Amino acid sequence: MSNRKTKEVFSLDALRAGDRAEFARLVETYYEMIYRLALKMLNDSQDAEDILQETFIKAYQHIRNFDGRSELSTWLYRIATNEALMQLRRKRPQTFSIENPEFSDEAEPEPVQIVDWCCLPEEELISAEAQARMDVAIEKLPASLRVVFVLRDIQGLSTRETGEVLDLSETAVKTRLSRARLRLREDLSSYYAERLGEENRP
Repeated sequence: MSNRKTKEVFSLDALRAGDRAEFARLVETYYEMIYRLALKMLNDSQDAEDILQETFIKAYQHIRNFDGRSELSTWLYRIATNEALMQLRRKRPQTFSIENPEFSDEAEPEPVQIVDWCCLPEEELISAEAQARMDVAIEKLPASLRVVFVLRDIQGLSTRETGEVLDLSETAVKTRLSRARLRLREDLSSYYAERLGEENRP
């Protein structure tokens, strides 16, 4: 599921000087990854397009302030993540909270229903229907868990990189990722239980 970021070398001097060709190369390198992040966060292609556009507009406007201490990709992910979270806040102000106390580092109960997916044929796990069901489950995650899951397990960032994007400690990233995975597993249990039932019918 993960998609590692592309390793590219860009001229910061050219980018800071407003070199359009160099910036176009930056966009070409990272636009698919930024779009995928926005789509998984928002589950809406038009919203994802808007986030993609805003991300690169802001990157172009503020590239002179980029200090080079992090990877350019990390900086772009930070911009895109902030834009996506602001979009979620605008759309769902009554439920949105990236720092909800519910997701502190205190222990959280284990999900009550877990189905073992090991016995499912591979085609069941990668079918379009299963992927669509996964997208729905991801969308149901609270923002503070969803963003960590998307960055780590879908975009393929490391724990350290995810922490840099979200300004979280590695411990907090690991905690939220664990909770996101548990919630997804619980949410998808009924779906896969049904698939297993179908497989076992005479």
